Amino acid sequence: MNENTLLKRFFEDGIEFDPDKQFGLSHKVRIRRIREIVLLMRKHHVMDGLSPTELRDILVDLGPSFIKIGQMLSLRSEILPQAYCDALSDLQMDCDPMPFDETVAVLRGIYGDKFDAIFKEIDPKPLGSASMAQVHRAVLTNGDEAAVKVQRPGVRTTMAQDIDVMRAVAKQASRFMKDNQMLNLRDVVEELWVTFLEETDFLKEARNLEEFALLNKDVVYISCPKPYMEYCTEEVLVMEYVDGISIRDTKRLLENGYDLEEIGVKVMDNYATQIMEHGFFHADPHPGNLRVRDGKIVWIDMGMMGRLSEHDREEIGRAIEGIALNDIGMIQDAVLAIGEFRGKPDQSKLFEDIRNLMAKYGSEDLGNIDIAEIMQDLMEVMKENKITMPHGLTMLARGLTHIEGVLADISPEINMMEIASARVKSQMFEEMDWKKELKNSGKTLYRSLRKAIDIPTLLADILQGQIS
Repeated sequence: MNENTLLKRFFEDGIEFDPDKQFGLSHKVRIRRIREIVLLMRKHHVMDGLSPTELRDILVDLGPSFIKIGQMLSLRSEILPQAYCDALSDLQMDCDPMPFDETVAVLRGIYGDKFDAIFKEIDPKPLGSASMAQVHRAVLTNGDEAAVKVQRPGVRTTMAQDIDVMRAVAKQASRFMKDNQMLNLRDVVEELWVTFLEETDFLKEARNLEEFALLNKDVVYISCPKPYMEYCTEEVLVMEYVDGISIRDTKRLLENGYDLEEIGVKVMDNYATQIMEHGFFHADPHPGNLRVRDGKIVWIDMGMMGRLSEHDREEIGRAIEGIALNDIGMIQDAVLAIGEFRGKPDQSKLFEDIRNLMAKYGSEDLGNIDIAEIMQDLMEVMKENKITMPHGLTMLARGLTHIEGVLADISPEINMMEIASARVKSQMFEEMDWKKELKNSGKTLYRSLRKAIDIPTLLADILQGQIS
């Protein structure tokens, strides 16, 4: 099929949403961009099938906006096969810092005459620079130290334009893609659009910080940066500056008198609480987003948060209970209750796939099972059976994998399931024999978890008295 035929098909189908009014996109720009993509599709022989590395190479050829899209996709194993996610996870983007004069110009354009009344000084050297934004340390006129996250000019328009074009491309490419290579590309682009809108709205991130702080207000050992809501906009996030010690800097933590096992237990306990009780959890809990300061574990970077409904949390618990009881029917019921079949369900195949899963876990004591591994395997079963999963479930699986990595670095002997089970109040855990033993020691564990991290400079026992 030649270039002109492909272009004709794109425009015959049309583009299904029109972000022109919001982002000022140009029809001529769309045509030019689609032409570039068509040429690259021909270069990489897309019509013969698209391998994981070829997808990655195409995104690199298309430039920074598509690289960012590829990075988003690498985290979405529920909509792309794992081989594609693995290939896209290699995508890296060298990003030169935005010139400081340009940063100031952006801020002045947003705040106008109020700029000098808000900022006393801003460090010209950014704390970090990424494709969508960069962060500067600043001092507010009231003397508070702040971190200012500034969105790069034009990034929303550029990415909206490219996702817009991807819709047209996905509509055509999906006609030629083999079923065993990729899932519905149009669904992928839909998910990208939602993610894009969330990640480029810094007001949403500010509200996430507020919600997280409210939900954890009684947890003395947990904190997050305070947003200065009066200064936050869609393009700028102004929040409390957090220094502290990176959770990955175990040497420095030990030098400052911290107990690594205690930190690990409390990180996992709080993460279990976020998932099981709040249904609102950090979706990107890698070590760079966890710090320790003044006896508190500080969660940062809340641009990506996961949500689970009470129904989904109950069904996840039921699936785990089914594994513990070697009850294939219970697991199948939970999977069907969580997900939605794309097409006619083949329940016999689902039953057989779950039976194979049970062969892996059926003889294991629940306290020894790896939660992250269970979640990944259940998701693979759902994907193989063409069951659409809630977005929050995928974010949870990814988050648990990151937390597992955090614990492996600071306290590898900690068992995630045992810590999580100390928090869960559902009947399924009450009926487990191993839980009875844990409950006895769990009281002591729970009392300890109510205290700040026990370091010489913090009177944890006094704090315990304040919240008892």
